[in-house]
Amino acid sequence: MDNEAGVLGVQARQDLRTAFRDVMAAVCTPVSVVTAMTGGRPHGTTVSAFASLSMDPPMVLVSLDRGSGLLAMVRDSGAFGLNVLSSGQSALAANFARKGEDKFTGIDWAPVAEVPRLPSTCGFVACEVAEVVEGGDHVVLLGRVRLAEPVGGRPLTYHARVFGTHAALEEATA
Repeated sequence: MDNEAGVLGVQARQDLRTAFRDVMAAVCTPVSVVTAMTGGRPHGTTVSAFASLSMDPPMVLVSLDRGSGLLAMVRDSGAFGLNVLSSGQSALAANFARKGEDKFTGIDWAPVAEVPRLPSTCGFVACEVAEVVEGGDHVVLLGRVRLAEPVGGRPLTYHARVFGTHAALEEATA
């Protein structure tokens, strides 16, 4: 009986994970590239789990996989950049989503406030790590914003497991 209950427990957890993944796929999220500098070299990864946290002081939160190489670099440097991608940057998002150390090969960037800044994004913030919060298989970085550069334009979003963008609804006419 215990083995059967254990198998059912595993199945229930898998069903819950699948259902949770499907619910989260229905949520439209912004896409950004989190960047850091170590040893004078730029590093980055694509994330869709970030949000504004506070206006006073200005803060953001970013979630990185516990096994992310970038997480160790951000912990060491104490700083990260958040490059909010624009609607035409899905190839850039895919590049930084892959594994490997050479993600910046052939990519334009500039050091801004000691972190890599990607061009043509909708916006950029440079942050110092204020706090690190453990959360399941991810770690949440609370970043105090040191620099913010609004650019504008349509953001790159992720919804139903595909890239897209946001468009305002037309106002209903009465």
